[in-house]
Amino acid sequence: MEKKILLTDCPDAKGLIAKITNICFKHQLNITKNDEFVDREQGRFFMRTALEGNFNDATLLGDLDMALPQGAERRLVASGRKRLVLMVTREPHCLGDILMKCYAGALDVEIAAVIGNHPDLGALVEKFGIPFHHLSAEGVQRQQHEEQVIQLVDSYSPDYLILAKYMRVLTPGFVAQYRGRIINIHHSFLPAFIGAKPYQQAFERGVKIIGATAHFVTDDLDEGPIIEQDVIHVDHAYSADGMAAAGRDVEKSVLSRALQLVLQERVFIHGNKTVVFK
Repeated sequence: MEKKILLTDCPDAKGLIAKITNICFKHQLNITKNDEFVDREQGRFFMRTALEGNFNDATLLGDLDMALPQGAERRLVASGRKRLVLMVTREPHCLGDILMKCYAGALDVEIAAVIGNHPDLGALVEKFGIPFHHLSAEGVQRQQHEEQVIQLVDSYSPDYLILAKYMRVLTPGFVAQYRGRIINIHHSFLPAFIGAKPYQQAFERGVKIIGATAHFVTDDLDEGPIIEQDVIHVDHAYSADGMAAAGRDVEKSVLSRALQLVLQERVFIHGNKTVVFK
């Protein structure tokens, strides 16, 4: 018996839940979990329906097209594991957390490869039997470097591209190649503490809360639709290094939770926001 997830995003109207569930019943599909939300300001309806049974995808989607309002978007996706390519620079904490959770089965993904613009994390990756590719950006024009990365990424055909502290700004051309499929993690001081050494800046300002944000990547730097966020409290006893260490713990935790949500098809991108079913 197959398991799939039906994702519906459409203009709000009366009776949508009944229409969708009746079509599922018509196809003799069992609904194991259903979540819905209405954005009343935008008049938009979102529904995630976990299904099991014997699927005829084309017929099911065709029936939905006839029942849903004009402008509806619907997807039927397999609920199995997804395939990732990770991109890194030098910081190991987010990468190491994902590798360990994948190894332990806590994160049900296939890590196809890791790409680094520095070689520092190669030895860590290779301990898990995963290919590591060093594509240096030194002395290479940005467009040429990104073309090399795109060619390598595409050779692995990933479902998502994860920036696990990849410290290079991506061009709009690169983002367009993987629209809605690039996930980034950053400290939540932006834009208050931009540039180098944000934790040092936070320490000098005496902040009391530090945190992290996982989001989809868009052309606007660090302003894409937010998937997950978290904060922790700090006080005057924290040094700049202590804040950085605490911040790294939050970053890896937030990225891991964001990945779980995306991989389980619990996230709808809605303009520059998200609808997240937990």
